[in-house]
Amino acid sequence: MMMATTRLLLGAALFAAPVVGSAQTPPPPPPAEAKTNADAYVTAAGQSDLFEINSSQIALQKSRNPAIKTFAQMLIDHHLKTTAATVKAARKAGLNPPPPALDPGATASINELQTASATDFDRIYLAQQVPAHQAALDLHESYAAGGDKAPLKASAKAAVPIVKRHIVEATKLQGSGAAGM
Repeated sequence: MMMATTRLLLGAALFAAPVVGSAQTPPPPPPAEAKTNADAYVTAAGQSDLFEINSSQIALQKSRNPAIKTFAQMLIDHHLKTTAATVKAARKAGLNPPPPALDPGATASINELQTASATDFDRIYLAQQVPAHQAALDLHESYAAGGDKAPLKASAKAAVPIVKRHIVEATKLQGSGAAGM
């Protein structure tokens, strides 16, 4: 009987594990064409920045951790600047970019943050930030190396160290226990 109960509990734990893991939905990565095409790059960079700004505004409201709030404010400040730089570079390249908008995947991630409990918020927020920033880093590095418009390539290159810093900071917060893990 003890063995059957152990198997049942182990089976239940294995079944529940994917459900817990899916409760930290990062926005989807940008499309491949955004790595070389100016219009797609501007759209993807704008979506990425907007996700970081919106998710961090929620963090300022919901987090109880001062370190998370400091990180969130840094993201807001930096991503407002990278958005402005991308728009300026796009105009210099002869484009007229529309205002950034979230795609359905990023909207789902934002909704997840809005509905997260106070206990789970910091963990979910950071679990979204790391992969979202890794996707942004890939986008900016790729466009800087192979993009089709010089002003945007320069803007993408300038965004790389900023995004790298965000990854380092988010990873430190995860490792420090700031996420309530």
